[in-house]
Amino acid sequence: EDNTHHAAAAQLLLPLTIINSMAKSSYGAISNDEAKASSSDGLPLLLKKEEDNTSEADEEERGYTFLHIIIYAIINVIIAVPGLIGYASVIFNHPSFQPHMAELAKLVIFSSLVHQLAFTLFSSLSFAIGTVQDAGLIFLSAMANTIANVILNDGGSIDEVISTTLVVLPLGTAALGLVLMLLGKFRLLDIVSYLPMPVIGGYLAFIGYFCLEAGVALCIGKPMTTISDWAYLLEPHSLLLATPGLLAALVLTIISRKAKNDAVLPIAMVTIPAFFYLVLFLCSVTLDEARDSGWIGEETPPVPPRELIHLVDFNLVHWSMIKKCMGTWVGMLFVVAFASCLDIAAVSIDMGKPLDTNKEMVTVGASNFMSGLCFGFTGSYIFSQTIFTYRTGCHSRLVGVFIMAAYLFVCVSPINILSVAPLFFLGSTLIFIGYDLLWEWLIDIREKLFLMEYLVLLTTFVAIQIIGMDFGILFGVVVAVIDHVASTTRISSLHRVIKRSRAVWSNDHWQILQLHGYHPSNPKIITLELSGPVFFGSSQKVMDEIMEEIGLSVSEDEIRSLTDASPHASTHISGLRRNSMKRIQAKPKISLPRYVVIDVSEMHLLDASAATSCFGQLAKLCEKRGIFLFAAGLLPRVEWMLRSHEVSLKFEEEVEWKKSILLNKEKQNGKLILFETLFEALEFSERLLIQSKSKGRGHEHLLRSDVSQMNSQLVGSDSTHHKLTYIFTNILREELSEDEKTLIDGIEPFYDETTFRAGEPIFQKDTHPDAFYIVLKGTVAV
Repeated sequence: EDNTHHAAAAQLLLPLTIINSMAKSSYGAISNDEAKASSSDGLPLLLKKEEDNTSEADEEERGYTFLHIIIYAIINVIIAVPGLIGYASVIFNHPSFQPHMAELAKLVIFSSLVHQLAFTLFSSLSFAIGTVQDAGLIFLSAMANTIANVILNDGGSIDEVISTTLVVLPLGTAALGLVLMLLGKFRLLDIVSYLPMPVIGGYLAFIGYFCLEAGVALCIGKPMTTISDWAYLLEPHSLLLATPGLLAALVLTIISRKAKNDAVLPIAMVTIPAFFYLVLFLCSVTLDEARDSGWIGEETPPVPPRELIHLVDFNLVHWSMIKKCMGTWVGMLFVVAFASCLDIAAVSIDMGKPLDTNKEMVTVGASNFMSGLCFGFTGSYIFSQTIFTYRTGCHSRLVGVFIMAAYLFVCVSPINILSVAPLFFLGSTLIFIGYDLLWEWLIDIREKLFLMEYLVLLTTFVAIQIIGMDFGILFGVVVAVIDHVASTTRISSLHRVIKRSRAVWSNDHWQILQLHGYHPSNPKIITLELSGPVFFGSSQKVMDEIMEEIGLSVSEDEIRSLTDASPHASTHISGLRRNSMKRIQAKPKISLPRYVVIDVSEMHLLDASAATSCFGQLAKLCEKRGIFLFAAGLLPRVEWMLRSHEVSLKFEEEVEWKKSILLNKEKQNGKLILFETLFEALEFSERLLIQSKSKGRGHEHLLRSDVSQMNSQLVGSDSTHHKLTYIFTNILREELSEDEKTLIDGIEPFYDETTFRAGEPIFQKDTHPDAFYIVLKGTVAV
């Protein structure tokens, strides 16, 4: 109709206007460009990541050969081994360990072999990659340094330090693995959610700094344990040795973040040392000369496998050190569990498929238990390498088998990698990890946290530097609690209210809403009002209350299958498991609502933990039950939090989804859909309900006001009364008496019709009212 709007108006003391059609509803007033499909050019060996949803059976049928398996295993080893050697230098950074670094580095690699064995045997992911992980490094290093300092101060020998460290650290790893298995088996990972995300972020940022410091120390061949040690870089020769490592790490960081193809990073990691050797050859420099200049580690005798066994003499072990390391071990348990939850959730998100966090945590626990029994160290899923292998399409456990074979070859080989590999390259792998962690947890995270949360993160980061790791994390938790207590003036509350939209519907549609949408005992549209703050300490309670109001219970299968991008969210399921049984016993089973609208206009605070754990998890549960979950009246900071953590769609995507769902071109998406006002959300719910109960009638009529349809019929009917009478009859939803009809006919001289174009304002806020408007056809956005 050329985007014009026909309107009828009658002057009733104030002119009456009945407005016809608007081209766009309030849900789709903003146009969207088509989503641009992104693709990455892959090497022949790499399969591009598919945009469509393929089944697991299809993925298992992707073609790969034995050669592919070997190549991908080699790529994973190339990525992992330099970093593992760097990890060894982090854990054993005390000077007393330096004479045995070759053996200790191989012990870390052997520990990664055991982790990979556990993931290959027990993980639900056939392409899972697991090694010694960065999350526990600082705790292991702290325990190793405590053991070394105490024993040496008491007059003990280096052999006692080595033996005690290689017993206490593996015992801690095995105990940690056992606890993780129990937590996963009994679905008790809620414990992890009590450590706020900003505190964990501060710790992970400190790991980044520690890796950066250790990487530079490896480059220059000097120990760096305090901030004052950075003064070594003022020496020209040390600066010369460190500069290639810093630059190489920068190159690796840029590649990891910008490269479209996953094969670029391992190629770069092979190219860097190859280029070094090429320079030596072109400059006629021998390895001994490079070693004398500090570019390569000192030459040491070969390390046969039996030397790894002889490192430990149980007669020299100081068993009293277990008690001294207990506090550090407790901190390591929380952080490793949290980091593993993040890795599992990240893998799940990248795959686009749910993973059972508790089940996968049992696998992580088993790998740590086995590693500890084999004198190894803490580890978990390696997100980057697991996703790399997944994207190749080579979903075979043989990849893990060949990775283990490569690790075993490195361990039994008489070659000491530290004696032949350029130190700046080994250091650059640690610096690369440091760059990445510092950027992610000091720069990128700023866009996802409120200012006070970010200040808690920075406070934790600085506190660990000043007062140590254990007390630094504890201090960060205290600051986080104080922050939330200070910002929380009242507790959150949830109430169910009876409200309807302000839309005017035809009699048929109004009857549908009465019988189905707002039925007194079994409504399909319910409205909840949520007020007060929702944060990491109250999100479980809020989620339970919402599910109680909805009547939503969680089955055992759903408990095992659901997960979320945040460990806070996934751990809430274990609590729901207990509460769901209570709800089933307490209430008779009724059909669930179809549309749930939550008015959050009085919810003044929502933090990062609650955004994912409460609303993100609730949206996924509702999607499984076929329930649409809407939120309305959000404060800007709350809306930003939900969108930035992908609990809700981006604004442009949301507008497009709303338009598509009204045309039956879209389905539920497991997201929380946002609306500016409560009445807009209710009208959207009513439209969808009417659409579902009016199948076969087409959908274009739902994009227009239903008043227009009922009145168009009335206008064409034969009658002695003016059509304005029938308009009022439908609006009031009751039959008028003849006297009332005659009275309304009397105002016909004041009646007039007006046409408005799409987007044309009808009246403005704070202007003098000069008309009474009734929508005859179309939709009006306020």
